[in-house]
Amino acid sequence: MNSIFERVRDIVCEQFDVDAESITEETDFLSELDADSLDVVELAMSIEESFGIPQIGEDEIRGIQTVGDLVAYVERALG
Repeated sequence: MNSIFERVRDIVCEQFDVDAESITEETDFLSELDADSLDVVELAMSIEESFGIPQIGEDEIRGIQTVGDLVAYVERALG
């Protein structure tokens, strides 16, 4: 089974049209992927659907700045 990081990375790669090799846990959504707020909301929806987790709240989304932050959130949500 793919790790949570690999699954998140694949979703990020698809949404932002970047190569998997360019994505690490330190990859910053705003500065490195040029994400805007709509991109982040769409990413959150994709993550929720893919992992079957509850809706990510606005406050939590604001705290997610890197791929690693998102992976940590998913790990917490999955328990």
